[in-house]
Amino acid sequence: MSAPELKRILYVDDESDIQEIVAMALELMGDVEVKTCGSGREALALAATFKPDLIMLDVMMPGMDGPATLEAFAGDPRFAAIPAVFVTAKANTKEMQRFLELGAVDVIAKPLDPMKLGHQVRLIWTAAHGG
Repeated sequence: MSAPELKRILYVDDESDIQEIVAMALELMGDVEVKTCGSGREALALAATFKPDLIMLDVMMPGMDGPATLEAFAGDPRFAAIPAVFVTAKANTKEMQRFLELGAVDVIAKPLDPMKLGHQVRLIWTAAHGG
């Protein structure tokens, strides 16, 4: 069974320069709409209208961090089935295992490689759908 088409990605990061880089890199995938925001609370509000297929979360954000944001998404029936990926500089084996245990489908390490990001996301998307 092939994965459903990836059309909408929500990227959450408190650093606006990284938001821009990620959005540009992901839009190079073609036929993908990317929305960015700077906080977990903003992500929860935006997701209600944007209806993302995939959520990408920075781990370390002020206020509501990535794990707390993922927990909020997982606790809401509208969003619980949406795969989430953590994006973090804290990508050692122990941390990555913890993030997966929290419910993320994968972890992408910072610094990001914009030239490889789209490919990484496509692989994660396919794997998350049994491909």
